[in-house]
Amino acid sequence: MTSESQEHGAARRPVEDEVDVVAEETQKPAKGEKKEKKGSFWKELPVLVVVALVLALIIKTFVVQAFYIPSESMENTLLKNDRVLVNKLVYHTRDIERGDVVVFSGVDSWDGEFQMEEPSNPLAAFFRWVGTAFGIVPGEKDYIKRVIGVGGDHVKCCDSKNRITVNGTPIDEESYLYPGNVPSDKFFNITVPEGRLWVMGDHRSVSLDSRSHTGDAGGGSIPVSQVIGRAFVIVWPFNRATSIDIPDTFSQPALQALGGSVPLVAGFGLAVPLVLVRRRWKGKRR
Repeated sequence: MTSESQEHGAARRPVEDEVDVVAEETQKPAKGEKKEKKGSFWKELPVLVVVALVLALIIKTFVVQAFYIPSESMENTLLKNDRVLVNKLVYHTRDIERGDVVVFSGVDSWDGEFQMEEPSNPLAAFFRWVGTAFGIVPGEKDYIKRVIGVGGDHVKCCDSKNRITVNGTPIDEESYLYPGNVPSDKFFNITVPEGRLWVMGDHRSVSLDSRSHTGDAGGGSIPVSQVIGRAFVIVWPFNRATSIDIPDTFSQPALQALGGSVPLVAGFGLAVPLVLVRRRWKGKRR
């Protein structure tokens, strides 16, 4: 037997090894395993959906939210049915600036520029909420406007050349003002209260903005606390996708001279009399 195996080549493996190989090759998964895998996917799907919605809600609440543009008040910067992304973190790192396009809540203050029917049932209300959260449908009490003046600014319409002035400096609005519109067909002259903003739409002839609320508290200005965030990019439709930048006219140094330094000026204004009083008091004690 030894000679025969040598004649036919290398020595054969033990029988036990052959049995193991056959067992491994012929072993098949049990009938119920595939069904169990398929079943587990459908069981996990609702969990995945819930987790995705929770994560999307967290992002929407604290970071970035999509908004639907429901009216013509910001044309041609933003067109009706555009979708924009709004940065909710930016104003935790810097102040709101003139020229920013902001989304803010008008609940309990401004009437809507458009009217929506109330949902007929809880299911429709839920889908309305989801659609608003993801920028598919508009929020009835959300507004989008451009910031013209911040707290402490003196905003006036208009100068001899029919230009809006901020702190006595005219702003050139040609780059974003709707073609054929004048800067304003309504006269206004306001010093924006601290903690508030003077906002206007780029399509001035149809925009219901601060000019339409001069009889309200704050003289038409809105509270900074109502600002949801800064619109920084158009994401839909794709052929209009672009960033929403601050126009160059708002970078004029003269604009910053008053509004940005009001707290500092006020601080010095209070500090000087206190220092003089302190010196006099010290002089009397001597």
